[in-house]
Amino acid sequence: MKHWLKYTTSFVLFFWAFMAFTHTNFWCWSALLYAWVLIPLVELTLKPDITNLSEQEEQVAKNNRMYDIILYIAVVLHYLLLVQFLRSMQMPNLPVQVIIARIATMGLLCGTFGINVAHELGHRSNRYEQLLAKAALLTSLYTHFFIEHNRGHHKWVATPHDPSTAPLHTSVYRFWLRSVTGTYINAWRIVNKQMKKQELPIIHYKNEMLQLQLMQVLWLAFLYVTVGGIVTLYYIAAAIIGFLLLETVNYIEHYGLLRKLQTNGQFERTMPWHSWNSNHVIGRLMLFELSRHSDHHYLASRKYQILRHQQQSPQMPTGYPGMMLLSLIPPIWFYLVHKKMQALGLMPAKQLSTLNSKL
Repeated sequence: MKHWLKYTTSFVLFFWAFMAFTHTNFWCWSALLYAWVLIPLVELTLKPDITNLSEQEEQVAKNNRMYDIILYIAVVLHYLLLVQFLRSMQMPNLPVQVIIARIATMGLLCGTFGINVAHELGHRSNRYEQLLAKAALLTSLYTHFFIEHNRGHHKWVATPHDPSTAPLHTSVYRFWLRSVTGTYINAWRIVNKQMKKQELPIIHYKNEMLQLQLMQVLWLAFLYVTVGGIVTLYYIAAAIIGFLLLETVNYIEHYGLLRKLQTNGQFERTMPWHSWNSNHVIGRLMLFELSRHSDHHYLASRKYQILRHQQQSPQMPTGYPGMMLLSLIPPIWFYLVHKKMQALGLMPAKQLSTLNSKL
């Protein structure tokens, strides 16, 4: 089996989503059960794979265009499923449970194939790949991520200046408010600063945030005209689920980890131990190696197919889907993750005892 073919297994989720958008019975829940029940259970039994490609294999994979084509296909399929979702929500007399299941399924697609694939393409230097990234982000109404993630998050990750880094003992629910508002404000700050450097006014056609916000407004107006107000609201609900999934991923990737402030006033370089990592195979394939996050932050230009396991990175107890579910139950999350941090020397035992006594 060719190495690149294994990443096409992520497309199974498109099949289950199609079933959800074309059926009104049990199949409406198929994608959600696959992502949030089957995968977490399987990953509890499978041993993480820490093997890396050899230098020769890495060079071959890096130059193989099939890895890029898989991402392009994912964006196209994502839009096709979005069209199917919008059509399915126009059916008359839909039961409430079907509406909920379909919205949640579309939200899952927005987070998995919208934002996640856009994240990978957004790190590329090719203009057409960056345009694809913006198009994918549009489906979650989160286009500012393109600006803030690349020019903000990667600069300030694991510092108090990064809204996408969860402080110790912050629940995921508090973090959502911090990250959603913080990244949006930061994106404006980044672009406005750039405009000032170019000696241009903030309100200018070259302002990238204005461009992206206008694109989102036009997109919603187009949907309102073509599918109506109610279906547009259903879509907005799915988009919100999509970007909350992204922020939940940010939460589990960076929770409680901080870079040291050096005597010169600068933070130390981002190293593999400044991000949580997961080598659980199914989650890696489903999210195009996003879970090898420590190496991604260590060298952001590295393409997904050649990301490496870093021995020094803190490892998650289970894969991304399972960790995301655990984060929704703060007492369990704090207990498990704080114990892990203490075992790795990332949290003093006295501090761990104090935090757990508050649970």
